[in-house]
Amino acid sequence: MPLLQWLNKDQAVRTAAQCAYRLLEPVPELSYGDQDSENLVIQGDNLEALKALLPFYAGKVKCIYIDPPYNTKSAFEHYDDNLEHSQWLSLIYPRLELLRELLAEDGSIWVSIDDNEAHYLKVVMDEIFGRKNFIASNIWQKIYSPKNSAKHFSDDHDYVIVYAKDSERWKPNLLPRTEKQNKAYKNPDDDPRGLWKAGDLSARNYYGEGTYSITCPSGRVIDGPPSGMYWRVSKDKLSILDADNRIWWGKDGNNTPAIKRFLSEVKQGRVPQTLWMYEEVGHTQEAKKEAVALLRDSVFGTPKPERLMQRILQIATIEGDLVLDSFLGSATTVAVAHKMKRRYIGIELGEHAVTHCQPRLVKVVEGEQGGISKSVDWQGGGGFRFYKLGQTVFDSYGYINPEVRFDALAAHIWFAETRSPKPPAEKSPLLGLHNGVAYYLLYNGILGDRRPQGGNVLTSKVLELLPPHDGPKVIYGETTRLGPERLKQQQITFKQIPYDVRAL
Repeated sequence: MPLLQWLNKDQAVRTAAQCAYRLLEPVPELSYGDQDSENLVIQGDNLEALKALLPFYAGKVKCIYIDPPYNTKSAFEHYDDNLEHSQWLSLIYPRLELLRELLAEDGSIWVSIDDNEAHYLKVVMDEIFGRKNFIASNIWQKIYSPKNSAKHFSDDHDYVIVYAKDSERWKPNLLPRTEKQNKAYKNPDDDPRGLWKAGDLSARNYYGEGTYSITCPSGRVIDGPPSGMYWRVSKDKLSILDADNRIWWGKDGNNTPAIKRFLSEVKQGRVPQTLWMYEEVGHTQEAKKEAVALLRDSVFGTPKPERLMQRILQIATIEGDLVLDSFLGSATTVAVAHKMKRRYIGIELGEHAVTHCQPRLVKVVEGEQGGISKSVDWQGGGGFRFYKLGQTVFDSYGYINPEVRFDALAAHIWFAETRSPKPPAEKSPLLGLHNGVAYYLLYNGILGDRRPQGGNVLTSKVLELLPPHDGPKVIYGETTRLGPERLKQQQITFKQIPYDVRAL
């Protein structure tokens, strides 16, 4: 597969691996509503935030949506969108790598972009997600009238590019049928099976039994199908359908026959299409009006309409699924996710997280009625927890930061060993079992001994206190007093803190 090359790509490929693993620190005064909520808003650099989420959410996110800077050579108030092409690619590459690790095996990622970088983004995503996992390049009509000031063409659309983690496992949800679609169904003959619409009985595809004459109830004879066409069904099948009142001949019984297709028998949904018109999913002016209504004093420059996000979440998720947006902007993604009863994680850099994202979500919790609220009968409720990026797990010398608590280091070690998030459990030196191996951590006096090194050193007494496992064991601790033979006898691989704790 061809790969895209650019200045500093080698460094970009290493960036995610070299990014420091940081702690997430709660900010209670900015959290709101249900304090046990699983919804998170994180303030900080999204690369570091994504790295910090890996030990807890790797492989757990059902839908990722991002709206990265478009590199349009225009300055935006809240971020610099005037990046050199190679810089833009180096920005997006490591973030996509981490996002892929967070994505569930049956999950999907959706990226808004325009023509400036869309084609380069496609090649980069082919490299990271695999060309076979490309799903679609949706076209969103973002404006409702042409820009007469355009130099060449009026720029009327953006793209929403979609990839699956595994295209064999990801399945889109059907969209609700529209009123326009349902209005095509009538019932002029009062058929007890309900509304129906007429379907053409002829088709271009060759059918060996599809050339015969038909006599209408009025007596008119139709010599055969239209020139170059074939009847869809055989003569015998037509008789069966007619006997079941599934053929429509017109009110006077003289029309060319049509097959009655009942609304009750069609799919109660519609297959997603790649052309998204503003009438269905909104446009940029609608998005700005929504933002003004919520944050009158300070409006984000490029918001997306709530109906656009609703379309994505309708296709990609169901209630309770986890949604992630690491370029949160004006918080439209998580606001819509909240109203649609999805769990979510949103990441935004700098004060924008406090001045835009947090206030908007407060209003959502309180039941604001803008955007999609009425269509989904949103009445308020729930909550979210606000976090900021804290200190790194390791200092510049590779030692564990003394501020790191047991739970954070346990999650880090578990992920480093298993590449999966740590399962929820009561605090215990036994982190869990993976492929028949038990993993233990002796740290921060987990066994209740608060003396220096108390309980953090593997001794015979400490071994007796550990939850038992009859099989291979990996034990992290400050040091061990057990000799090589005893370790071998007990099937223990001992790893010393901090030297054997790997950075992610």
